[in-house]
Amino acid sequence: MNKDTQSDVKNLSAKRIYLGSFIGLLLCTVVWAISSPLDLLQNTSNQLISALQQNQATLKTKPEIVYSIVKKILLPHVDLVNMSSKALGRETWLKATPQQRQAFTQQFSTLLVRTYASALARYTDEKVNFLPLRGNCDGQMRVQVDSNILRDSGPTINVSYRLMRINNQWKLYDFSVDGVSLIQSFRSQFSEELQQKGLDGLINELTQHNMQNG
Repeated sequence: MNKDTQSDVKNLSAKRIYLGSFIGLLLCTVVWAISSPLDLLQNTSNQLISALQQNQATLKTKPEIVYSIVKKILLPHVDLVNMSSKALGRETWLKATPQQRQAFTQQFSTLLVRTYASALARYTDEKVNFLPLRGNCDGQMRVQVDSNILRDSGPTINVSYRLMRINNQWKLYDFSVDGVSLIQSFRSQFSEELQQKGLDGLINELTQHNMQNG
């Protein structure tokens, strides 16, 4: 990944990554059996905030603690394959070999972990207000849950989460901050690299980027 692309991926907008990624994690701390997504989000938000507060003194100095929190709480409850395919783009994903898909998903997952962990390390007692669901989610395969991040040091941030029902669980596949999708942001960053170097080149660049920032 060239320096400009590395910088873009790393910085994808401080607002979207820092605040949006922090809140995205609040969704994912338990298995989402079929029930009200709103109740689950509120409960898991409390669990994650509690974990962050317990480790707040070392969040910035011991990144391995934050990585562990992300891997344990987030990854099992995210549809990584769906996220990866959307970040790569439908056409490229369909043309990719199984080996390429697996390699990209692995490196993209590592990038997500580092991104979320970086956001969590800056946690400073932000509060989350989940808004009521619009209509009944019974029978729905996809839902969107809206929320606000309440900060002492800045304006309220609007965050929306997109979840899909998979094997009787709700899983996160995207979220947006002030209307800007995280996955679309990644896709726009990857597009130039794909045009210049192809999928194998992008996977190589992501691998090197992850190793350098491990």
